[in-house]
Amino acid sequence: MKILVLNSGSSSLKYQVIETDNNQMLAKGYFERIGQSNSFLTHKVNGVSHKFEHFAENHERAIKFVFRRLTSKHYGVIKDLSELGGIGHRVVHGGEKFSEPVLITDEVIKGIKECIDLAPLHNPAALLGIEACKKVVPDMKMVAVFDTAFHQTIEEDKYIYPIPYEYYEKYGIRKYGFHGTSHEYVALRTAELLGKDVKDLKIISCHLGQGASITAIKNGKSVETSMGLTPLGGIVMGTRSGDLDPSVVTYIMKKENLSAEEMENILNKRSGAYGVSMVSVDFRDIEQEAFEGDKNACLALEIFHKVAAEYIVKCMVAMNGADVISFTAGVGEKGQDSRREICKYLKAFGVELNEEENQRLKGIEGKISSKNSKIDVFVVPTNEELMIAKKTEKLILK
Repeated sequence: MKILVLNSGSSSLKYQVIETDNNQMLAKGYFERIGQSNSFLTHKVNGVSHKFEHFAENHERAIKFVFRRLTSKHYGVIKDLSELGGIGHRVVHGGEKFSEPVLITDEVIKGIKECIDLAPLHNPAALLGIEACKKVVPDMKMVAVFDTAFHQTIEEDKYIYPIPYEYYEKYGIRKYGFHGTSHEYVALRTAELLGKDVKDLKIISCHLGQGASITAIKNGKSVETSMGLTPLGGIVMGTRSGDLDPSVVTYIMKKENLSAEEMENILNKRSGAYGVSMVSVDFRDIEQEAFEGDKNACLALEIFHKVAAEYIVKCMVAMNGADVISFTAGVGEKGQDSRREICKYLKAFGVELNEEENQRLKGIEGKISSKNSKIDVFVVPTNEELMIAKKTEKLILK
């Protein structure tokens, strides 16, 4: 079955067409600056990228243009839209309403809207894509796949915050976790690489990129994760602070006379490795400055590596051990030095890398731990789009 996977931003649209019978990606694209006069589409098919300058005043116009490319004689991968079995939409926050993917109905759309307070930047963007598709292809079956759904198996003692319980009852304030689709894919693929059933393993999945989270997966289910109420919590990220003493926030707000929105902007866009290094939002740039001896760049990386290792240990505690650690996403897949430095902190737990394999595997899946390591360590490139396509197909065929 051919599935269109959509990831809608407030002014962007990412897509892939995936053939689920052989897990092949047929086409992918990225529509940028929707709503602006200089909007454009980058469409890739057969390994070749094509750029189209096209004004799309809204997501509906963008979707229409994407469909024309997908069905065109020169750039297409389908003859007409009837070849698509359905559309899978990535939705960041499903709150407690959605613990699994769902066929999109008016009731589901209402539920996604009710979660906007929990993801004010992401859920409205997803709804733009959903509503646009409803107008352009009203009879097409669509599925919502939630980043938070995989973590709904985490037990209450790990998701309730030690603040007045009434705030959970009134506002749903609790740990939700994110990157769930990625963590689930990595867990399943890791089990395949080991030749074992995921239900027989204790896996620590390390999704390390601009956004980063670490998840403990026991018997195929999430039992602990680093991100919290929002994607701001957890370990240090590219521009996000991760966990802090809460008083740091209120202290800075008082000293700088900041509003809640201004403080959120600082914590989300000016903090993390970028905030400490004062170099860049890109870990590659920070690594280069650190190599050249920049003190703050070195410090930023040291903090990132140490905090990541500490959360890996927290995941070990949650599962009473670990069989395998898997690294994924931009830094996890291509950051050989970061993988090595994180694992150095885990020597006391019997983790030992094969440095030759660690250096060799850049963006390539495989085992990087030594034969003497008590815990296997893998690199597993993530494939969230394939996971969304598979989940979409499964629901459509029910």
